[in-house]
Amino acid sequence: MKWITAEDLENIAIGATLLGTGGGGDPFVGKLMALQAIQKYGPVKVLTVDELDDKALVMPVGSIGAPSVSNEKIASEEEVYAPAEVLKDFFPERTQAIMPIEIGGGNSLLPIACAAKMGLPIVDADAMGRAFPESQMVTFFLKGYQPEIVAMADSQGNRIVYYPKDGEWSEKIARAITDVMGGNANMVDNVFSGKIVKECGIRGTLSLAKEIGEELTILNDSVPPVQRLLDRLNGFSLFEGKISHIERNVEGGFTRGRAAFTGINRNKGEELEILFQNELLLAKKDGAVLASTPDLICALDYETGRPITTETLRYGARIHVIALPCDQKWRTKKGLEVAGPKYFGYEVDYQPVEELMGEKVHV
Repeated sequence: MKWITAEDLENIAIGATLLGTGGGGDPFVGKLMALQAIQKYGPVKVLTVDELDDKALVMPVGSIGAPSVSNEKIASEEEVYAPAEVLKDFFPERTQAIMPIEIGGGNSLLPIACAAKMGLPIVDADAMGRAFPESQMVTFFLKGYQPEIVAMADSQGNRIVYYPKDGEWSEKIARAITDVMGGNANMVDNVFSGKIVKECGIRGTLSLAKEIGEELTILNDSVPPVQRLLDRLNGFSLFEGKISHIERNVEGGFTRGRAAFTGINRNKGEELEILFQNELLLAKKDGAVLASTPDLICALDYETGRPITTETLRYGARIHVIALPCDQKWRTKKGLEVAGPKYFGYEVDYQPVEELMGEKVHV
């Protein structure tokens, strides 16, 4: 993928929604914003990580806050662009490219809009390989790099720049500011050189999102799209069921909750529970863990195979729950300390999904 055009956005949005594991912001809103920007400013050039200048800067762009709020308080073009514009004057080095901070939902598409407006390329990489709810949950942090300066902006025209002690303090400060800003804000942090992005970035994730979108929209009677997807990503079918109960509330700048499923088809008579904090984090069938963060747990519409966000989970919906192995960077000791199940308060020892599930189930 050398350029992102308007025709690419639908497939990127579908794939990013799946990789976002239910979070990352509303993909439909993000797609519309990216579409408007590309129509206004033109296609966005895509750079591989290896094409980055070691000394030039890469600015990761994204939003922070509860998806429930961002769906109702849609950001303007200026709001998305403002944090990157503010930070340009703080660095003597030139900014070579924009990058998604996470490859999830709307946060994969807002950077495209920002890049189009700024006339900059976008990097085919991100710092999570999925979506996570907290800003220190990035591969830069795993390698010991800390955000030296952070910029945030809101819908009221407020612009804030601060200098956090480290990534954990950056999250605490940003979350408090986000609450004051109404529960959602736009943000640029973890601004690093091309050399550091080469070391830490999870490569090819924008291209992967596009490929996933294409996979789920190709009509092929011989192999169901979900099965092709599982084969492509070494994924696992966890459960087929109907949502029998849903709890969801905005708390501390996050959308938190749980969803209960009653089994259908091969899972008839079984029960599944999924716990989430913006993203789907833990899946248990009849009390036994099937998958947990940092592996990816994804909810797909049973009929279409399209991925569903935590905001659009509804009582009675028929869902196919799948899981995908996370990037190996998250399976390190540090990765599990930062984003494993115990960090989120679940008294569960992490096991890779492939160990928990054993043989794959064909759908």
